[in-house]
Amino acid sequence: MARSSFLPRLGLLPATRLSFTTSGYAISAWAPLIPHVKEQIGLSAGELGLTLLAFGAGSMVMMPLAGGLIGRFGCRRLIEIGGVGIAVILPCLGLMRSAVLLGAALFCFGLAMGLLSSARNIHGIATERALGRRLMSGFHGFYSVGCVLGAGTMSILMGLGVPPPAAAAVVGAIIILAIILSAPQITDERTASGPAYAPPRGVVLVIGLLCFVVFMAEGSVLDWSALLLTGHFRLDGARAGLGYVAFATMMTIGRLTGDRLVRRLGDRMMLTWSPALAAVGFVVATLPVHWTLAVAGFAMVGAGAANIVPLLYSAVGRQTVMPANLALTAAGSIGFAGILIGPAAIGFIAQATSLAAAFLVLAAMVAVVSRIAPTVLKSAG
Repeated sequence: MARSSFLPRLGLLPATRLSFTTSGYAISAWAPLIPHVKEQIGLSAGELGLTLLAFGAGSMVMMPLAGGLIGRFGCRRLIEIGGVGIAVILPCLGLMRSAVLLGAALFCFGLAMGLLSSARNIHGIATERALGRRLMSGFHGFYSVGCVLGAGTMSILMGLGVPPPAAAAVVGAIIILAIILSAPQITDERTASGPAYAPPRGVVLVIGLLCFVVFMAEGSVLDWSALLLTGHFRLDGARAGLGYVAFATMMTIGRLTGDRLVRRLGDRMMLTWSPALAAVGFVVATLPVHWTLAVAGFAMVGAGAANIVPLLYSAVGRQTVMPANLALTAAGSIGFAGILIGPAAIGFIAQATSLAAAFLVLAAMVAVVSRIAPTVLKSAG
């Protein structure tokens, strides 16, 4: 992708941070479009839910293949392709007039997002290696910042009366500009040969399963925390979202400060106590005391979960069982499945018992992560 001479030249670290910010900016810009699309097509809540699965399906198809593509073409080209694809598809989502067309567009959106997410994570590992220090927590913090900026940009533009497809086109232009700025510093390492996909094995498989648990916990807070506050504590709808707000805020702060904590405390201690804090947070959130304590519990979950996946991704980059590009996308695919499967599983558990009991099951699963993850670090090297 050509880069104009009048644009500033970024260093490696700022460019990597920008690539993570761009990824969060791109995915969150879709959320404000959902009500518009639902009304425009006339979808019921159930029909919309089924259609939205197309996005996850596209990402799940691409992520296992992305490692081989990155090995062949390098991160730079695939970040460019994924970013431009998102920038083009995003305005089209606001123009869809049928559920079938929307599903097809969301599937392509998921493909592009899976490509962009995999490539920027592998580039993040390469940046850590090049600079010789832990940086992945901070990178994911910038992803969280991008999520806030993307949803905020769309909401502001649409609030000013800009038609949703036009607002999405503005966001797409900003995404392309960000890619042009960051691309020159994106790693272009390639492997001469290798498979397009390799199933996870050994320590990579274990890391993938740990990521599955953490992503399952994160997705469940997004989908079920408001329902816990309204059902368990009879909180009104206007304040029911405070649990997720507290969770997301503490996760962003935790990631932006995570690299300093890792340098001070070390990987093993962080992966011992961070999941433990998240597990305690789930327990606190279910205590039948007061809704403010539940919100504090979700804040603890966000603070505890913030740095687990970034540290596990860094461990993937250091292991020698599989090539890093194939290992990260394999482990990432298992982890991403937790976002798709986890909330549904919580729903089934809640139906059979209660939502509070379902969150306690999550607490137990996350507590297991605190026991296994430090051992995984030792195996990864």
